[in-house]
Amino acid sequence: MAVNFSVKKFSDLSLSELYQVLRLRAEVFVVEQDCVYQDIDNKDQKALHVLGNKDNHVVAYTRIFDKGDYFENASIGRVVVAENERKYGYGHDLMKESIKAIENHFDTKQIKISAQTYLKKFYNSHDFVQVGEEYLEDGIPHIAMIKS
Repeated sequence: MAVNFSVKKFSDLSLSELYQVLRLRAEVFVVEQDCVYQDIDNKDQKALHVLGNKDNHVVAYTRIFDKGDYFENASIGRVVVAENERKYGYGHDLMKESIKAIENHFDTKQIKISAQTYLKKFYNSHDFVQVGEEYLEDGIPHIAMIKS
C-alpha cells in the first residue's frame, strides 16, 4: 500500500495528526536513538509539515523551512519514518516530496540539512553534498549537507 503525502501549515494540522507526528518523532529520535533532547522547540509553528499517511496513520514526516527561518537556506528537518515502515523505501518518497514542497512553496532549489552522519549515502542519493566537518548534535554525529 502506498503512502499519501500532504503538506500542511502548523495551524492546519488536526489534533490527531499533531499527536501522531509528536509520537513518531519521540519513538524514533528519543526512544529508538536513545537521545534525550528537546524535540518540541517552538519551531514547528513556523514550519510546513510534510506528512506521509498510510491507513490513517502518520508513518513518515519532515518539517520544512523557508530560507532564513532556520538556516540561511531553505531546510528539511526531523526526517523520520516509522521503524516498521522503513523496508518499503518511504524515506526516499518522503525526501522527494519534501524537496518538491520546498521548490513549490518557497521557490528555491537550495536546501540545507543537518544530517546524521550514518545517513550520508542516503542523502547523497537525493543530490545533497557534505559541507564542512562532522559535528555532534545532541550527542549524535552529524554533517551539514547542501543541495543546490
